Amino acid sequence: MSRLTLDRMLQSQGFGSRKACRGLIEAGAVKIDGEIIADWRIEIETDGLEFEVDGRRWAYREHVYLALDKPAGVECSRRPSHHPGVLSLLPAPFTLRGVQPVGRLDHDTTGLLLLSDDGAFIHALTHPKRHVSKTYRVTTAEPITQALIERLCSGVQLADEPAPLAAQARQTGEHELEIVLEQGKYHQVKRMLAAAGSHCVALRRIAIGGLALESLGLAEGGWCFLDDEPLERLTSHGRKNFAD
Repeated sequence: MSRLTLDRMLQSQGFGSRKACRGLIEAGAVKIDGEIIADWRIEIETDGLEFEVDGRRWAYREHVYLALDKPAGVECSRRPSHHPGVLSLLPAPFTLRGVQPVGRLDHDTTGLLLLSDDGAFIHALTHPKRHVSKTYRVTTAEPITQALIERLCSGVQLADEPAPLAAQARQTGEHELEIVLEQGKYHQVKRMLAAAGSHCVALRRIAIGGLALESLGLAEGGWCFLDDEPLERLTSHGRKNFAD
């Protein structure tokens, strides 16, 4: 358990500098248990705390873990250059408390993206030695063939890099396949398809580890908090059994 003054608590949750948070409090914008708290000096027990700022309800979280169904045309960067940034899809307090994408998706790739302000969590999911699997649904210009699936699973050469291979791959339609990777190289899926003699026209990430985007019920561009159970699924064995 921990106790913080109200202004420090709001600052920790991304509502601005301590001065800005004091201004919110003194303006009557902050409620706890439905009661306006106008004294920023009051100490608050953070365990299980729920509060309101300008009529919106929040729960105190030491760290935030988010899932987003990323749409196309959005950059996974805190400083986007050519397209809107992914943080523009989230409430402002997340940006102010330092939330950042866990890995990246190309601007034209859609699907499951994680975000957090927990550096240890981000490192654990992105470090190459962790082998956290990612599952993608790929739409191709050319019809899928068994030879293409076999090439992806046996490894394809990318420039001067060691030949990456798919942990698993299966055909799901005439022009569609699902592929599971345990690496995170630049444009990896698109480059693997090209090296194997095909061309990716649409790419969607549908799972990370054992966490499937479908299970979250998000609309495109929508987000949700990840609590204990979905976080555990992230680190569970993520490869699908395509024989089922």
